[in-house]
Amino acid sequence: MNELTRYVLRQLLVGMVLVTIGLTGIIWLSQSLRFVEMIVNRGVTGGMFLYLTMLLLPNFLSIILPIALFTVVVFIYSKLVTDRELVVMRASGMSQFALAKPALIMALLVVAAGYVLNIFLVPQSYRMFRELQWDIRYSYSHVLLQEGAFNTVSKDVTVYVRERAKDGQLHGILVHDGRNGAKPSTVMATRGALVESGGSSRVIMFEGNRQERDKKTNKFSILYFDRYTIELDKSEDQAAVRYREPRERTLAELFGIEKDSLMDPRNYGKFVVEAHKRLIWPLFAACFTLIGLACLISGGISRQGQSGRIALAAAIVILFVAMALGLANVSAKSLELIPLMYIGTVLPMILGYVFMLRRPWRPKGGARAGLAAQSPMR
Repeated sequence: MNELTRYVLRQLLVGMVLVTIGLTGIIWLSQSLRFVEMIVNRGVTGGMFLYLTMLLLPNFLSIILPIALFTVVVFIYSKLVTDRELVVMRASGMSQFALAKPALIMALLVVAAGYVLNIFLVPQSYRMFRELQWDIRYSYSHVLLQEGAFNTVSKDVTVYVRERAKDGQLHGILVHDGRNGAKPSTVMATRGALVESGGSSRVIMFEGNRQERDKKTNKFSILYFDRYTIELDKSEDQAAVRYREPRERTLAELFGIEKDSLMDPRNYGKFVVEAHKRLIWPLFAACFTLIGLACLISGGISRQGQSGRIALAAAIVILFVAMALGLANVSAKSLELIPLMYIGTVLPMILGYVFMLRRPWRPKGGARAGLAAQSPMR
């Protein structure tokens, strides 16, 4: 590796780190806002919230890395063209492949990192995220009731809590129980507590009254109490068995998935396509890189700048991503179309590599500025 290659590679590496951190921070911030409700209404601590959102980072990185690499390659090589540094490199005898070598090295590193993320880290971290999210929503008794809101605990039970103290006590409690359709009741108490034991939850209330109306006789009765306990049924979502999503499963599980009784047969294709997407998406880094290089280093110097070529590269990448997403959706319904997903990834790579190797056109005798052809350096 010569000095010029190390010089460009160093710029690409620094730019890659900065762009990846920036994009990851933006996406992490936008996605984490969805979980602020857990802190406000469910009593989740800041540390738990941070841990929950950090589990999503591998999933973000697997998507961000190819996009970040494309952005950095386009920016760095456009700067090299604008500053005429690429002209000097060609004048020193560097071939098209030698000019692209730093970007290709970065692409190989990103592809390797992408496979590590998609095959090992993403399924493990996303599974941990979903399990923790499930526990927070359905298993923690102290976050079941939100203060200042009517909480639908089950189909026929609604609980209102005016205030929840730091020690867990509930103040200003109202419970409407319609499980006995003939005699619905409403219980009000000044204070109480939510207790979970034996897999069920109950509200223990103090200093209140229980009002009941018999629908048949239309008689109203009221009972004053010092202590009263009411059982709360678990919601249907709590009782349900959590079925793991495709992103939570390992590559071996996805390829070995069978149409079982717990899976909707219409979702079978999504599991199979998810496995192939994990093998294909890391290759997007190489594909995006070759598209950017083909648009930038295969052209000559223009006084109008490189904005047109940058726009062309961005348009091709957007078109390619849209095509890849479309093929994935179609392949989930018709599995025989899965080979098109691989063709749609490999073909742009081949075309980008071929166009990248084309030297920019120069008029005959145009050896001014020392651009005479020399033996290529690789």
